[in-house]
Amino acid sequence: MIEFRNVSKVYNNGTEALHNINLTVDKGEFVFIVGSSGAGKSTFLKLVMCEERPNSGQIIVDGVDVTRLPKRKIPYIRRKMGIVFQDFRLIDHMTVYDNVAFAMRVVGASARSIRKRVPYILSLVGLQHKAKHYPTELSGGERQRVGLARALVNNPSMIIADEPTGNIDPALSFEIVDLLSEINRRGTTVLMVTHEHSLVKHFHKRIIQIHSGEIVADTAEMQDTYAPPEQYASPEEAVENDDDYAEYDNEETYEPAPPVYQEEVAVAQEEEVLMPEPYQDELEQDADAITREILLEHMRVPEDDDEEVEP
Repeated sequence: MIEFRNVSKVYNNGTEALHNINLTVDKGEFVFIVGSSGAGKSTFLKLVMCEERPNSGQIIVDGVDVTRLPKRKIPYIRRKMGIVFQDFRLIDHMTVYDNVAFAMRVVGASARSIRKRVPYILSLVGLQHKAKHYPTELSGGERQRVGLARALVNNPSMIIADEPTGNIDPALSFEIVDLLSEINRRGTTVLMVTHEHSLVKHFHKRIIQIHSGEIVADTAEMQDTYAPPEQYASPEEAVENDDDYAEYDNEETYEPAPPVYQEEVAVAQEEEVLMPEPYQDELEQDADAITREILLEHMRVPEDDDEEVEP
């Protein structure tokens, strides 16, 4: 499903975010990616999603070499991925149903398909009774489940989750990973970046630890010596014992490259004139416009663009 061959990534400021990474993630695996802030975890995900390009090495995603993939073909690769964001990125003036349906409309799904698929996905994440609610009426855990439903609705072959539990209560984090585990059991590959050691300990999945841009531990290569921690009886017990993975708490910092969407967001802010009253409504609608641009950028196909992305 995913293969990195001697991949390195150096940002324009000279910081080497990843150094000579080699790994393979097979179809149907569930992988936790752990490490401190600045270790290179998010860069790893950005390379998989083609938001960044490596300076050297080769990246294979679902059988396709994406290292120098033409820009016009990138959305087709991303349509195989469901993205779950830490900050939810829901559109506040859309209902739960419409937030999920939006991802299908972007890829040109028929109205009939949307009416059939969206209720099924909402029932899968336990939110069928919230279909007509708005994001502001939901708890943090419910918002993230909407985000997960949106990621699932186009039936992706993999889910990429970058700190999906970072903005919700620790106990609710286990609900989200439970859902991801169930999705994984149905055959979907899951990559999840997390800082929550209790999740890593409670769910016995493959663990890849990144430190200073290098893979320093991979339980897939430690089958003879790795003994997973005892699974806790409850989320509360796991949270209480969340100090066993101190080796993940090394401190590293580097200045990451600007977000790939910075230019698009600036354009959206300049071009979209939103002047409702009161002023708070204007801010919320601006945020919605930015969210729409981000989601569209993931899946829409540019017209007449044959340019290849330079490494």
